Amino acid sequence: MFMNKFKLLAIFGMIAPVLYTLLWIIAGWIVPGYDHIKDDVSSLYAINAPMRWFFQIGFLIGSILLFVFYTGLHKGMNNGEGSIVGPILMMVSSFLGVVVASFFPLDEGGEIGTWRGQGHLIIIVISGVIGIIGMFFLWARAKKLDGWVGFGWFTFASAIICLILVGVNVPFAGSEVMGLIERFMVTYYQIFYFVNALMVYLKN
Repeated sequence: MFMNKFKLLAIFGMIAPVLYTLLWIIAGWIVPGYDHIKDDVSSLYAINAPMRWFFQIGFLIGSILLFVFYTGLHKGMNNGEGSIVGPILMMVSSFLGVVVASFFPLDEGGEIGTWRGQGHLIIIVISGVIGIIGMFFLWARAKKLDGWVGFGWFTFASAIICLILVGVNVPFAGSEVMGLIERFMVTYYQIFYFVNALMVYLKN
């Protein structure tokens, strides 16, 4: 018997955050001078970064897997019952992640001096904001669906937590603890993606 297509998409969605997290953890061991406390994740594939292509390809694969998962989220939630706005916003947010990983690496040293480096920052911010808005719409949808109510409230809480973590990151940008503070934010996003995909897997 063939696997339900939504289960397959959900597996992609669960692999993506695990891959993303493993990549930056591994970087601390294999990249000379890389510091989890002060260095952000994006600097791993900045121009002329050590092992740049390994990390860029890895993050790109993860971004594509997440995008593919979100293309099926609308139908994967109670066979398409409810608003499509949340799933579309999450799909757009994940697609922007593909764009960043493909075309907008940070400048050398993790700087943002050129249009490419500035574009990286701008698109990442837009993607994060769209993702948070998408969470609120998913909450509004899920809390009305049988079997999804708990996930709905988890999504609402996640949107609030992500908003707070984004706000906390702003004053620490460029500081000696920027990497550490950023990891709290990106890790929570990855937790949400994993739980979202796991719900689709369990409900299909």
